[in-house]
Amino acid sequence: MATCTHDCSTCGSDCGSRSKTSLIKPAHKRSHIKRVVAVASGKGGVGKSLVTSLLAVRAQAMGYKVGILDADVTGPSVPKAFGAAARATGAKDGIEPVLSGCGVKLISMNSLLEHDSDPVVWRGALIAGAALQFWTDVIWGDLDLLFIDMPPGTGDVPLTVFQSIPLSGVVVVTTPQDLVGMIVEKAVNMANLMNVPLLGLVENESYFICPDCGKKHEIFGKSRAEELAKKYAFPAFAKLPFDPALARLADGGRIAEADTDPLAEVFARLLTSREIKNYL
Repeated sequence: MATCTHDCSTCGSDCGSRSKTSLIKPAHKRSHIKRVVAVASGKGGVGKSLVTSLLAVRAQAMGYKVGILDADVTGPSVPKAFGAAARATGAKDGIEPVLSGCGVKLISMNSLLEHDSDPVVWRGALIAGAALQFWTDVIWGDLDLLFIDMPPGTGDVPLTVFQSIPLSGVVVVTTPQDLVGMIVEKAVNMANLMNVPLLGLVENESYFICPDCGKKHEIFGKSRAEELAKKYAFPAFAKLPFDPALARLADGGRIAEADTDPLAEVFARLLTSREIKNYL
């Protein structure tokens, strides 16, 4: 059998990959989740966790019931951004997520470790399995939106999430540098390959506003957000500034206090996308 390209239109084999629904895993029996949105990038360090947290904060502030599944098993950071130091607890039939101070439900590997600094030294299959268990074994209850903070790259965990969790779409995060843009395009192409809708593009660290003169400076290079959004037909894009104050809020566990207005357009399109609007 030839190597699978995940493009069933070019293949005559009758295998499980032909029907994506055959690979979908059910959520926990006590989870009732209307829609799931992944936040992804082909590159690490571009701000996926930040964007995930800000989208969740905005949704929660608008009255939606929201959760975050931190699928970055070896580099979890979401609980710290929300100041959620509590550990997840076991129930008779599953795992109870951590409830942040602002009401967002969270599950992360750091919610299960004894110490935040304990490393997760696992091979890829175990890491992907753990990320999937955050979907199948966690008792999410009633949620309008579950955001998945994805690890970088297009390997085991992203493939498992894209194939096994019923995603409504993906928000892609990038930064202005050409090298980053090239790698991020790999994540975009993966989403297209897996038939997952592209909901929005967020360019993090897009610009810096000088506190002295008030001028906007593109310190990491010219913005490519509009170019990438047009090239890949994103319905919306946003630009987040390089903002030390925002970093301080995340580091201090106070991300719920952050200004989410720069993401307003992406969030609005997320809510009105065909894949989501009929369920919210």
